[in-house]
Amino acid sequence: MADSYRKLVATSFSTDFREAAEIVTENLPRPGPHEVLIQNRYAAVNATDVNISAGRYELSSDLPIDLGVEAAGIVLAVGDNVRQLEQGDAVVTSTLGGGYREYHLVHESNAIQVPEASPQALSIVVSGLTASIALSEVGALRHDETVLVTAAAGGTGQYAVQLAKQAGNHVVGTCSTDRKVAFLNDLGCDRPINYEQEAVDDVLEEEYPDGLDLVYEAVGGSLFDVCVDHLARHGRLLSIGYVSEYKNGPETVEGERIYTSLIPASASIHGFFLPHFAEHFGPHVKKLMRMQQSGVLDIRIDDTVFEGIEAVPDAVEYLQSGESMGKVVVHFPA
Repeated sequence: MADSYRKLVATSFSTDFREAAEIVTENLPRPGPHEVLIQNRYAAVNATDVNISAGRYELSSDLPIDLGVEAAGIVLAVGDNVRQLEQGDAVVTSTLGGGYREYHLVHESNAIQVPEASPQALSIVVSGLTASIALSEVGALRHDETVLVTAAAGGTGQYAVQLAKQAGNHVVGTCSTDRKVAFLNDLGCDRPINYEQEAVDDVLEEEYPDGLDLVYEAVGGSLFDVCVDHLARHGRLLSIGYVSEYKNGPETVEGERIYTSLIPASASIHGFFLPHFAEHFGPHVKKLMRMQQSGVLDIRIDDTVFEGIEAVPDAVEYLQSGESMGKVVVHFPA
């Protein structure tokens, strides 16, 4: 076992992840009671990484900040009184600062055992959970409705498209390239919209005059406004992120207050932040794992290869470029 390991920390507050991030070396810790030491094999890249490096994710953040969130790895050692895990088990963790590091020490309750430390299992634990819990527990996912998913070819959008379709709905998905349109068609999306070629507002006006029953919205900005304008009577919008404003900060807008749009349709908007729904993690992880293992859930991992802790800034910038399709991950060689 190594005596030291490397991790990525932010040494300054900036949405320029590369500028903020620095690799540091620390002594390898030994697990105490109820703790497990994990060798990370894969780390997930998230749009909100730039919010973490900017100190926006937790307002009381002090420098330096450990970076990254979810990771998949192998239990290397266990401390006293560990009952649920043993050396060699594959696990996924999701703790702030626990992703972009080669080794991770956590309480055993923060490690979810999975069949394999794979990118697919890693994708399920945050991206999949976000879609599954938001749609069913907050969005009241039904059938025979029109569901719109923004950033539909992304890490969490791909789950929302499939879950909404499998529930018996007509699914519309927005994306930015013809390649992503083809991907959404493969997932069963009924009407992909390449917003670089078609105006989303025009498509919704012409093809969906009765409005949208449920929106899974991750982009924010003007697309959020379009979605609100097209909510059907009793329509529900789930706001799970606003990636369009992460780099430069929230935009100040002037306009009518949002109740002028919501009240005429008896519509609603729900914010969703995954850590607030921890009580639902277990059942939804099991459901998604079963779906993946039985082949009814297609989990797409972006095929761009990022190897090692040094590649994390490249991976974050790649995700922010909008070119990615599916979940972006960084591989830490054993």
